[in-house]
Amino acid sequence: MPPDVTTLDIIAFVWFVGSWVGFTVIQDHLLSGRNMVNQHLKIVRRHWIERMLDRENRIMDAQLFGHTMHSCTFFASTNMLVLAGLIGSFGAAERAQQVVSDLSFTVQTSHQMFELKMLLMVAIFTFGFFKFTWALRQYNYCCALIGSAPMPPVPPEDRKAISQTIGEALTLAITALNGGMRAYYFALAALAWIIGPLFLIAATSGVILVLTRRQAFSATEKVIRVQTQWLERNESRKEK
Repeated sequence: MPPDVTTLDIIAFVWFVGSWVGFTVIQDHLLSGRNMVNQHLKIVRRHWIERMLDRENRIMDAQLFGHTMHSCTFFASTNMLVLAGLIGSFGAAERAQQVVSDLSFTVQTSHQMFELKMLLMVAIFTFGFFKFTWALRQYNYCCALIGSAPMPPVPPEDRKAISQTIGEALTLAITALNGGMRAYYFALAALAWIIGPLFLIAATSGVILVLTRRQAFSATEKVIRVQTQWLERNESRKEK
């Protein structure tokens, strides 16, 4: 442990990790049924698969699915480039520390403390890489599920069960992708620790506010909510 680690550094680090883990648990596991973008899209995906089961020509569905897989591949490749850059920067860590230390608003730290902060960035992007690759593998599993889907006409009870299964598999893949993308946001917050622990606390809080607003209070959430409510009402009318 570097000798210049302060109590404020420890508090800032705990706040950073706790905020990230807490937001992930609440967003991905505890907000089922709430007005959040991710929760709305779970319903939308199920309806998408139901529509797909009614179509004989599924080229459009394959294209939509391939688009999301390309996004996952892009982020995984970019993540590797960032990791390579971070690891390579350790060769010039002393020079980088000097540049940061010369700034008037930064907290002076030892070389060991600076390297520890850089290692945190490496750990974050390593975590992101594992998330992206796991998401990509799950997308491949979803390809097999979609490819095995029966052709129409599909009995209503089977259609509902199949759409629920494939929709949930898609949601799991996208949840992993979201976890990797979330690592980018928190990596930006961790970068603020190089300036000082107070900046880390402020940046982490800012990331939480931005992510919460986009999920629950953005114009996008309102639009998706309206579409989701229409889909659910339409399904209820059909069942009656």
